[in-house]
Amino acid sequence: MSGEMSDLKIWVIIIVLGIGTFLIRWSFLGALGDRELPGWFLRMLRYTPVAVLPALVAPLVLWPAATGGQPEPARLAAAAATVAVGLLTRNVILAIAAGAVTLFGLLYLLA
Repeated sequence: MSGEMSDLKIWVIIIVLGIGTFLIRWSFLGALGDRELPGWFLRMLRYTPVAVLPALVAPLVLWPAATGGQPEPARLAAAAATVAVGLLTRNVILAIAAGAVTLFGLLYLLA
């Protein structure tokens, strides 16, 4: 059996994944959009960005593809700067800017 997929199979996969994504989003927006959500649920939703952002960034800092999976000082320093500025200022934009400036500055200096 060959490893190639037919055009029909690829389109079926795309359509099924699109329908699945739509149903996941609709479950919150369509089914619950006009109802008052319970207080405990709203409190939990406040922690979603705090959980998602580190989960997205941690692999890029600890196992970056750009270095073959080896941690490097510039990325670790940028992560530390981001966390420090975020804790001190409680400002997400300043924290991200501090991390970006640190990362690009150190990549420029160490290259």
